[in-house]
Amino acid sequence: MAYGGDTVRLQVKFRDFNDIAVNPTNIKLTTYDTNKNQIDQININDTNKVDVGVYFYDYVLPVNKTEIIFEFKGTHNEKPILTRGNIPIKI
Repeated sequence: MAYGGDTVRLQVKFRDFNDIAVNPTNIKLTTYDTNKNQIDQININDTNKVDVGVYFYDYVLPVNKTEIIFEFKGTHNEKPILTRGNIPIKI
């Protein structure tokens, strides 16, 4: 369990329908609270790239939330590609 104010590493592995790693363009990390209100939106670029299709961001959890939902979204072959997850936060 993570605490508010902790830094967590959010990571995504983008893959196409054939399970092949792909590098999307225009990648953004968006975080939301449990009421679906946007908290942050961060542009992700090659400085956040670990490998083909693998990106990360070191994110500081808000201190006044009990959970966040995060979404990595980009464009591949002119179509959106995204993944979501959540992190419970202990206050």
